[in-house]
Amino acid sequence: MATPISQIMPLRMKGQMTCSYHKGRQLDFFCEKCCEPVCPKCLSSVHKGHIVCEISEITPQKEPVIKNFIDTTEKKTLVQIGKYINSTDSLLKDNTSTFEKLSQKLKMQTDKLKQELDMLTAQTLFLYHKMEEDNTKLIKKYKKDMEMYEEQLKEQIQECKAALQRGSHIQIYETFCEILSPTYSLPVKPVLGTANFNPNEKPQHHLKKALGKVITSGQGQTLTDQNRSVSMSDDLGQPSTQQQRSETKVKKAVTTYTLLPQTKVVEEWESPCLIGSICPTTDGQVWITDEKTRTLLDRKGKVIQEVKHNVCISAISLSPTTHTLWVCDRDNNIMELVSGRLTHRFSTKEEPWCICITASNHAIVGMPRHISKFTSDGDIPSTYRPTPQTRGKPFYPSDVVYDSVGNLTIGDYNNYRVVLISGGGEFLRIVHTDTCRPWAVGVDREDVLWVVFGLLFGFAYAGNTVKLLQYSSVCHL
Repeated sequence: MATPISQIMPLRMKGQMTCSYHKGRQLDFFCEKCCEPVCPKCLSSVHKGHIVCEISEITPQKEPVIKNFIDTTEKKTLVQIGKYINSTDSLLKDNTSTFEKLSQKLKMQTDKLKQELDMLTAQTLFLYHKMEEDNTKLIKKYKKDMEMYEEQLKEQIQECKAALQRGSHIQIYETFCEILSPTYSLPVKPVLGTANFNPNEKPQHHLKKALGKVITSGQGQTLTDQNRSVSMSDDLGQPSTQQQRSETKVKKAVTTYTLLPQTKVVEEWESPCLIGSICPTTDGQVWITDEKTRTLLDRKGKVIQEVKHNVCISAISLSPTTHTLWVCDRDNNIMELVSGRLTHRFSTKEEPWCICITASNHAIVGMPRHISKFTSDGDIPSTYRPTPQTRGKPFYPSDVVYDSVGNLTIGDYNNYRVVLISGGGEFLRIVHTDTCRPWAVGVDREDVLWVVFGLLFGFAYAGNTVKLLQYSSVCHL
């Protein structure tokens, strides 16, 4: 086996001026074959027969290369590397921000799923409760009918005994006929509603699917020396073409979420003016208000008519029975438009945000943190406050309206969502959650929900984004 050359040839240390083979000899020559400095004695020994020249002859050729390296490195390479180093601060910040956003998205989706589960639980419990009530009514009626049948049979037995003991032949015959053709029959046992619940013993797969799709890639990969380079172009701050090509080989980490299907957005458009309240008509148009202006729009948001008024109106509602317009203003007044004039009906203790008139001419008025039902004289028969299913920030109803099955649709301003409660005040479901606050809601005759979303415009309580939502209500059985 050959001996390594490092064990045969002594190594010269950097900066060493004398020969490693011949102690004390100056390195005045350069061996072109071995590419190393040599001393005069090397010419007749180690480097005998090699082409050599004096070192002083080749150094002028090397100096421009060194100067060019210094110039290029200082002006371009080091500047570029400095930018790369500085960019790591942005990368660290972006990395933190990216995963904070992903975490927030995941938490929001988890909250949505919790809300959906709460909604499904509330709907199922409501169905159970309703079936229990219906079964109770059937059982009580059946019991009453059986008790009545029992009494009738007892009376008939007494009549039969009396006829046998002291009745005439005619009375006995008639009693016999009554037994053969009774005027009443045994009550039929009712068919009760039944329900069953089979819990999912292994919900993990469905929970993962409901949560969304998580895709990650590129983590832990690094570029090799073969596909990494430092730009030497004059376009400082931009990677070279070779670097761009190599970086495309490493995909960025991406997380994608597929949300569960919710309420369908049928149409969406921007209103030409701010909207404080919205009231769809029976012919597909809609009345909107903006403090002192009422505007009639078509389904696409085109202005048909404008009406100015003096009072500062918060919300409007059409009575389904009298077809008169009711309004509430910033001074806590509830008024009805009669013969072209606003007539005061009653006042509220808190500022009314929204109003809805029922078929029985009650006024449903939304105020901070609660909704109350008033008679036309201002009496308060009932008040709705949010149940635990509508958890979140403090409940602040921006608008309220009835749908065709008697449920109340409420704009929950603080929680950026629209919720559905039963006419009896039970929480049913979250209809829609948005990135903007719901300012006004209305339902047309086809049960399409018109919702106005927006941000706070100074002190204006209004929005300008209109969304038409097709949602599924919960009918009272």
